[in-house]
Amino acid sequence: MDKPSSSILKPVFIPASVLIFTLVGCAILFTKSFGAMVSEVHGWVTETFGWFLILVVAGFLMYTFWLMLGRFNHVVLGPDGCKPDYSFGSWLAMLFSAGMGIGLLFYGVAEPLLHFASPPYGQAETIQAARMAMNVTYFHWGLHAWAIYGLMGLSLAYFHFRKGLPLSLRSVFYPLLKEKIHGPWGHVIDVTAVLGTLFGVATSLGFGAKQVNSGMHDVFGLEISAEVQVGLIAIITLFATASVVMGLDAGIKRLSEFNIICATLFLIFVFLAGPTVWILNNFVQSTGHFLQNAIGTMFYTESYVETGWQASWTVFYWAWWISWSPFVGLFIARISKGRTIREFLASVLIVPSLLSFFWFSTFGGTALYFQMHGKADFIAMAQHNVPGVLFEFLKHFPLSNIIGILAIIVIVSFFVTSSDSGSFVVDMLASGGNPNPPLSQRIYWAVLEGVIAGALLLGGGLKALQTAAILTALPLAVALVFLCVSLYNWLSQEPLEEEYYRRFGPRKG
Repeated sequence: MDKPSSSILKPVFIPASVLIFTLVGCAILFTKSFGAMVSEVHGWVTETFGWFLILVVAGFLMYTFWLMLGRFNHVVLGPDGCKPDYSFGSWLAMLFSAGMGIGLLFYGVAEPLLHFASPPYGQAETIQAARMAMNVTYFHWGLHAWAIYGLMGLSLAYFHFRKGLPLSLRSVFYPLLKEKIHGPWGHVIDVTAVLGTLFGVATSLGFGAKQVNSGMHDVFGLEISAEVQVGLIAIITLFATASVVMGLDAGIKRLSEFNIICATLFLIFVFLAGPTVWILNNFVQSTGHFLQNAIGTMFYTESYVETGWQASWTVFYWAWWISWSPFVGLFIARISKGRTIREFLASVLIVPSLLSFFWFSTFGGTALYFQMHGKADFIAMAQHNVPGVLFEFLKHFPLSNIIGILAIIVIVSFFVTSSDSGSFVVDMLASGGNPNPPLSQRIYWAVLEGVIAGALLLGGGLKALQTAAILTALPLAVALVFLCVSLYNWLSQEPLEEEYYRRFGPRKG
């Protein structure tokens, strides 16, 4: 049943590499026509399949809560009695850095402002629009995103650590496909996961490069251009490759902990230097408003008023999270041995969501406070220069240049973590689920991620990166539906808590 590979799995490695190089070559050689095609495909996918993504993501959230609170929540991700490999703090730091990092910095100030200026419905730039802005931002960055990651990570960890299957996406379909997972069906599943991971990470690298470029323009006067951003991707990819060479414990783990320390300092500064009491009030009220309106918000499809808002925001985010799910899920699974289903899902769903809510209340909420009280006007910049609005926002705080440099450091460190953990995951997929993949392959994938981000940035800008993520999300969304069935199939064979106690005595750990 368990057929892990110790080196390259050619039926995954070769097709994935060929498809990637073909797409990158088209982006470089046929820049204009490629950009036009990308725009058309993006529009068609979001208009035709947006309802499907909204429906399945709502289902994933309900399914994960059922697992967390239901009769299987005592099941250990590993042999009974085994202990976690990492402390709770290190574990959270790694999963949060891999799962959200760059996005929170890129959209932390801009997204609430953009929804305030152009809400999905209702009058713009009103108190109601401000409430809605925080509500939909929480919606996009909270429980739903982490439900997708948690579902994928839980399934991979369960089938690998408890059932002894390779740490690869194909393994979660063993109850449905049996030994066929080691043949063409399994190869197709893992190739799709490789593409989703690479394009999802490349999208974040594109965001990161644009924001680092904007920050260095504000602080050091560096020119803003696609060529500069590609150069930044190349430089930071070198750092990511060095982290990959150092390995999971020496490289990724320590860098993730460094990320969290720097991001926490950055958050504390803005919280204390900004309207502190108002931020706390906003956090509490916005959290309540989000919970109160959760059902209606999660099923909103813009069926009566077609403004394009849903396709540009919610559909893109759901596709982005789904395309990232093999990467983040497999990475979380790799570091989650010894956790119970209840501990795993409660931590993955609730802790990062609350941290994200507080981040947006501090950054986006403060930007709304400045905007609504006439202390600043960020809307025009947010609408035309999303990467730069963070640094414009920081100009309204003391020590703005120093804090701007800290922001650049945080962005770069999250940038590196996304790249090195992404290459680590892709290498596991391309080596048949080997949890300690060969170093040469890790370097290959780390470099290739940078090449993809740079080529698509030149070939079609962020629209090309977003479209690549959305296209890989559709088959992965279908795969996640079957994953839910597969996971239930084997969980239903686990002894219930009462039966376990009767047969084996008190559970260890």
